[in-house]
Amino acid sequence: MKVSVIGAGNVGASCAEYIAMKNFAAEVVLLDIKEGFAEGKAMDLMQTASLNGFDTRIVGSTNDYSKTANSEVVVVTSGIARKPGMSRDELLGINAGIVKSVTTSVLEHSPNAIFIIVSNPMDTMTYLTLKSTGIAKNRVIGMGGALDSARFKYRLSEALECPSSEVGGMVIGGHSDKGMLPLTRLATRNGVPASEFVSEERLTEVLEATKVGGATLTGLLGTSAWYAPGAAVSAVVQSIICDQKKMIPSSAYLEGEYGLNDVCVGVPCIIGKGGIESIVELDLNEAEMAKLKDSAAAVQKNNEAI
Repeated sequence: MKVSVIGAGNVGASCAEYIAMKNFAAEVVLLDIKEGFAEGKAMDLMQTASLNGFDTRIVGSTNDYSKTANSEVVVVTSGIARKPGMSRDELLGINAGIVKSVTTSVLEHSPNAIFIIVSNPMDTMTYLTLKSTGIAKNRVIGMGGALDSARFKYRLSEALECPSSEVGGMVIGGHSDKGMLPLTRLATRNGVPASEFVSEERLTEVLEATKVGGATLTGLLGTSAWYAPGAAVSAVVQSIICDQKKMIPSSAYLEGEYGLNDVCVGVPCIIGKGGIESIVELDLNEAEMAKLKDSAAAVQKNNEAI
């Protein structure tokens, strides 16, 4: 199985590393426009193979898309990263052109690939990929919910004072500070509602900390985070390559689900070898549904801009 990662920056390289260490892919191709950059990252990662015990081959390429030929999954991380004080939406104009060019080039060599879109603003870049390529909607997945849900569970584990492995939680909606919807009502600790252990006030604090999770890290690091995004991408890739059929919140194209149409926004999806194999419709309450629709409306405004 072959996976290509377009963009060998922090997120792309981290994604390649996690995929390799999990040992489920035969080959990972890192591609970047900067001369020698992807080759250097690939060589550096391959020199960890004997230390970390993986057999996946990592190959680097400077803008040679023929190296990505016959990829089952292609991860698109290309574009500029957020800087402190920037919203994801501010990246719209620059990244739209990059993502459109990248996806078109990939399809020339891997016409059956499933795309995982990471570039921001992620929901609109997912929509752009779908509309500009014309490929089936199940083959375009926006990676936002997997990351946001991981950040949510981290904050929940803090509040519950328990290991993250005991926590269940999900974030739906747009991948933006204002648009995401951490579902505190449905959060659990080993199947028991989180509200049994902590107050509603504390859960609200968890919700707000989750929504600004990316901005918090950007402020601390001076650029976008990469460890958690890379790990989140690798989890989605693994569910596809290994046909795990995991339920992963992802930005998916909706045609009536949740009462929404012609928009890509985060909802629970079953992810397997066919990409998005089905969309799970949660029984949201009135307030949650209203927030999801508001989030989708904000995404649609960005869509109209491109």
